[in-house]
Amino acid sequence: MLGTLQCVVLDCHYPAALARFYALLLGGEVDRPDARWRVDETWSTLHTPDGQVLCFQRVEDFHPPQWPDPLHPSQVHLDVEVADLPTAERELAEHGASMLRREQGWVIYSDPAGHPFCLLPAILRA
Repeated sequence: MLGTLQCVVLDCHYPAALARFYALLLGGEVDRPDARWRVDETWSTLHTPDGQVLCFQRVEDFHPPQWPDPLHPSQVHLDVEVADLPTAERELAEHGASMLRREQGWVIYSDPAGHPFCLLPAILRA
C-alpha cells in the first residue's frame, strides 16, 4: 500500500450548501475541525458517522456533469444504500436532488450541484 485515502472531493459552486445536502443523505458533521483541511467559503467538509470524509471545493467556473452525456461526464459518483427508498427520494428531492433515471433496483439522482449519485435499497444481510 502506497497511501491512504483521506477524502473524496466534489467540485461545486457552494461548498457549505453541498456539504449540508450530503449530511442530510449520509449523516455526519459539517466542517468539523480537522488539522488536514481548512474550512472557509471555498472549502467545506463532511465527516460521516462511518469515518468517511467528503470534501467540497468551490470552482468559480464549475460546469456540472450532465449524466449520461459523454460530453459532460460525471467522472465519479457515489452509491448510497438507504433503508427506505421512497422516503429518501422524497426528502432528498425537497433538498434539491433531481431524479435522472430509474433503473431496476436503484435510482440515479443528481445532487444540487449536478453530481450524479445512486440510491440503492438496503439489502437484508444474514
